[in-house]
Formats: sequence, C-alpha cells, structure tokens
Amino acid sequence: MSVRLKLTLSYAGFLMLAGALLLALWAVLQTFFQHPLIEDMRSGIGGAFAPGRSATQRAFGLAGAGVLAFLLVFGLVGGWILSGRMLAPLTRITEATRLASNGSLSHRIRLPGRNDEFRELADAFDTMLAQLEAHVSEQQRFAANASHELRTPLAITQALLDVARNDPGSDTGELVKRLGFVNTRAIDLTEALLLLSRADQRFTREHVDLSLIAEEAAETLLPLAEKHGLTIETSGDITPTSGSHALLLQMTTNLVHNAIVHNLPEHGTVRVNTAIRSGAVELAVENTGPKLSPQLVSTLTEPFQRGTGRVRGDHAGVGLGLAIVKRIAQAHDGTLALTPCPAGGLRVTVRLPAAPS
Repeated sequence: MSVRLKLTLSYAGFLMLAGALLLALWAVLQTFFQHPLIEDMRSGIGGAFAPGRSATQRAFGLAGAGVLAFLLVFGLVGGWILSGRMLAPLTRITEATRLASNGSLSHRIRLPGRNDEFRELADAFDTMLAQLEAHVSEQQRFAANASHELRTPLAITQALLDVARNDPGSDTGELVKRLGFVNTRAIDLTEALLLLSRADQRFTREHVDLSLIAEEAAETLLPLAEKHGLTIETSGDITPTSGSHALLLQMTTNLVHNAIVHNLPEHGTVRVNTAIRSGAVELAVENTGPKLSPQLVSTLTEPFQRGTGRVRGDHAGVGLGLAIVKRIAQAHDGTLALTPCPAGGLRVTVRLPAAPS
C-alpha cells in the first residue's frame, strides 16, 4: 500500500475506534451507573440497556451503526484528502529526484510554505543538487582542459616528427632536444594529474611538523632559486599537524616553486613562514613581483590557470600547482587563501587543523 492509503486507513480507523468507544461508554453508563440524568435517559429508551429488548433500543442500535458507517465514510474521504495535501511536497521531491537520476541537475524544488520537515528536506535536496551540479561542471571543465593540455605536447611531437621526416637533412640533435623537452612536459602533466587524483583518496594520517616540511621544500628548491637570482627566506614556529607527509611536502613544494618561477626577473625574494594562530597551523608563502588584480588572483586556483602576464621560464609547470595545493589542503580539512601584495607579488596562506605538540 502507498503511504497515502496507509494514512487514509489509519485516519478512518481512528475515527471508527473513537466512535465505537463512545458507544461502548454509553452502554456502560446505561447499565452500571446510577444517576438522575442517566435514569431519565434510560427510561426514555425502555429501561435497562439490553440490546434488542425494545423497539426504542433497536432504533438506538441502528442509529449507532449509522453513526459508525458515517464515521467510516467520512474518515476515508477526509483522510484521503488530508493525506494528499500533506504528502504533496513529497510528490515534488520525488519528481525532482527522478529528473536528477536522468541527468538533469539544474532542476530545483523551491518548496513554498512554512518551514516544516518537508521544507527542510526540500531545501537540503536543493543544496545537494546545487553542489552536485557544480561538481559535475567542474569535472567536465577539468576533463576538457586536461584533454587539451595532454593533446598539445602530442601535437607538437607529431609536428616535429613530420618536419624531420620531410627534411632528412635537418639537425637531429636539435630535434632530439626539442622532443625531450616536450616529452618532459607531458610526463610532468601526467604526474600532476595523478597527484591531483591522489589528493582525493584516503591516506594514513601521521604527526608532522609543517615548519620542517617548509624547510625541506625550501632547501630542495634553493638551486632553482639561485638560478633565477632569487633569495629564499624561511622563518616561523613549530607547527604540529596531522596528515600525509608526502602530500603536505608536495603542497609546500608547489607553493615555493610557484613563488620562484612567478617572480621578478632578478633580485626577487621568496618568504616562507609558519605560525600557529587561533588553534590552527598556518603556512604562508609570499613572493615579489608585479601587482596582481583581485580578479586574476581569484582564478589562480582553477586548473591550468597560469597567471597571464607573469614571468615564466623553463620551470613554469603545467598550470596545476595551486589546484593541487587547494585539493591537498581540503583533503586535510584545511583552507587556502590567496592575497595580492600591495607592493606586488602574491601571498598564499594555507591553514590546517593543529595537532598536540
């Protein structure tokens, strides 16, 4: 049986039970209780109450049966109408669920009326649909961008091979060098995509010190900074947290790497600082460079965004650095904030839950 039919039968059964109890109570009062009012009523229907004893009592029994029949019909009709009105929001929610299962995530219930349980359920379902639609759209954009990025080095490789095939006398050393560069870029992009997918998977949490990870990343990238004529300044407090050491090291390395390759052409600076604030550990990486607009900064965490107009070189990456940082921070229950520096450059701040030291 449907829920509506169950509610209808329950409502009608409740009315029938109430009517039967009232008749039973009347019979008990007529039979066992002595009261002037009851005596008057008893004499009016032919003496002590005994079913079938007199025509008056038979008429009273027929009237009682008629009342019960009326209550049954009234309960069925009224229960059907009332249950239909009460369950109408569920019909809209079911229809929205059916549309969502068919791939239509843009539909919203937008249930009107007072804020009751059905309204809360509909609002929660609308919120879930909005999040699903945003997630699916993000995944579709990411897949399209990833396909484009992976196709680019393959197309370049094919073009170089076609040129070499059509010109047997070309410089094979230069061809090999350019093919090696393109192949390295394709490998870096593939590894970045794998790392991005790994950040969404479950990992074993361990006690780590974010300040030590920052020092390790800065020491690893120091030769690259010296090649670009930059200096790296590290400072801060002990910042204990819990998470994957490998992922947090990759996150910090990406931040420092971005700060180096997107910097001034020479005499630039990269500052790495760790601190504990408001019960959370904080990693801040700041670099020098040209002034950035807030509109540009707001797009830098999107995959394959490289900050048009900033200085780039051989180590500029594949446009997934900050996207990976954001994904790793979220996997560790943290947040990522990007702030343009007034004098130029960018400050990237990662906040993670602190762990007991």
